[in-house]
Amino acid sequence: MKTIALEIEKALGTITKEQIFSQAKAAQEANVLLENGQGKGNDFLGWLHLPSSINELIINDIQQTADSLRSKCEVVVVIGIGGSYLGAKAVIDAISGTFDTKKPVVVYAGHNIGEDYLHELSEFLAGKLFGIINISKSGTTTEPALAFRILKKQLEEAIGKVEAKSRIVAITDEKRGALRTLSDKEGYKTFVIPDNVGGRFSVLTPVGLLPIAVAGIDIKQLVAGAVSMEKAIGTTVDFEHNPAAIYAVVRNLLYQKGKKIEILANFNPKLHYVAEWWKQLYGESEGKEHKGIFPASVDFTTDLHSMGQWIQEGERSIFETVISVAHPKYTVEVPHDTEDLDGLNYLAGKRVDYVNKMAELGTQMAHVAGGVPNIKIELPELNEYYLGQLLYFFERACGISAYLLDVNPFDQPGVEAYKKNMFKLLDKPGY
Repeated sequence: MKTIALEIEKALGTITKEQIFSQAKAAQEANVLLENGQGKGNDFLGWLHLPSSINELIINDIQQTADSLRSKCEVVVVIGIGGSYLGAKAVIDAISGTFDTKKPVVVYAGHNIGEDYLHELSEFLAGKLFGIINISKSGTTTEPALAFRILKKQLEEAIGKVEAKSRIVAITDEKRGALRTLSDKEGYKTFVIPDNVGGRFSVLTPVGLLPIAVAGIDIKQLVAGAVSMEKAIGTTVDFEHNPAAIYAVVRNLLYQKGKKIEILANFNPKLHYVAEWWKQLYGESEGKEHKGIFPASVDFTTDLHSMGQWIQEGERSIFETVISVAHPKYTVEVPHDTEDLDGLNYLAGKRVDYVNKMAELGTQMAHVAGGVPNIKIELPELNEYYLGQLLYFFERACGISAYLLDVNPFDQPGVEAYKKNMFKLLDKPGY
């Protein structure tokens, strides 16, 4: 099997190869800190060797549970916020057909506090056979707890408490918390969120794997891809052959040069939620102590007709990382038209992907010339195996990058600030 490829040539000019390789030792030391568990936040390193530690029993249990939900449900609601749903949605949206209506349909709740959203979801579910995957370590996080209370009541009223139990799966703490207590009391099927894996690194735990399997996606191939990348970017790999270490160094050097914003760009609309997952991973891991690159994203060529102007000629505080897919799944050719009123006959007989690739290259050339350094990550194909590689690549690179920045990649103290204010305003006991 091939592997994803990192290209940094279009970032050179703002930084040099000499500067990059001068950071080889620091990057290796950061990688070793991860490996040895001697760095900041070392009690949250369960994700580091998660791919290679997932055994057949776990995969089979997840798959059997997914198959049970698939056989009983027209719709499965995944309840969770942040890393509890973004990883699953990233993979499901990337792999599933864009206009796929195969059952069960996977929808999401608990990632907002929108009253209209919850009302419309409840109306959508009315009269349908639906199930729930409730993902919460504590069971008390406001957004998912609200959604679960409302949807659990709807499900139980529709089919009775006994049958509802067979369509509710909880992914939560092994021993404690409100959701664990409820699950044990009601007899829900459960999976464990490991204590040493934070939400944004949890896509390869049952948190991500169960919803992904429910969507009919091959989780064994996803894990296999992550395992291959785990081997490819470990501490035994020299810096010059370690794409995760190089990516971490390049983005930090660009940050030191005043490039404070990293824009993750793609030329395939299926990758939109991969970028949303990436934004949480890097934003929550690095944005602390008044430091850190701001992670943003765009979908090209769509956003070239909106954000393209700013990227080309706005403040020069940005760089781009482009995710490219070498070979699309399908072939669509531009047809010949006798009248040629749209002037497209010069493209007749060419694949749409050829047009897209020229747009990609042309955009990179224009942006680099306009002072926007570009990094490129190329996937051979958009499938489970290479997506598994990409997810683990970004996770490992994030840990290295945060240690180079000298912050703890695995805490998120700033997330609690809004909660304290909200609870006080809501008159929650204790606040």
